Amino acid sequence: MMAKAMTASNHRKAQAFAMALSFLLALPLAAILLVYPSLMLDANGHYNHSQLMLVMIGISGGFIYGVGFVPNFWLWKWLFSPWVAWPLMLLGYYIWFLT
Repeated sequence: MMAKAMTASNHRKAQAFAMALSFLLALPLAAILLVYPSLMLDANGHYNHSQLMLVMIGISGGFIYGVGFVPNFWLWKWLFSPWVAWPLMLLGYYIWFLT
C-alpha cells in the first residue's frame, strides 16, 4: 500500500514537472512569433511556412498540456501531448537560434 502511494506521488510530481516544462518551452516561442517574427527567417530571408506550421502546433500543444487541459478525442489527445509538442517546439528553437 505504501509503495503504491509513493508511486502515485512521484507520478504526480513528474506530471507537474512535464506540464511546467511544456508551458515554459511554449512561452518564449509564442512571444517571438507574436512580437518579432523575423527571427524565424531562414538564411535567404524567407519563412518556411511548413516548418512554422509545425512549430505552431507544438506551441499549441505546449500550452494545452501546460495548463492541464486534456482533450477527449484521441487525435487531439495525441497531437497536443508532450510526445508530439516537445519535438516540434525543439524544431522552433532550432529555427530561432541555428538558422
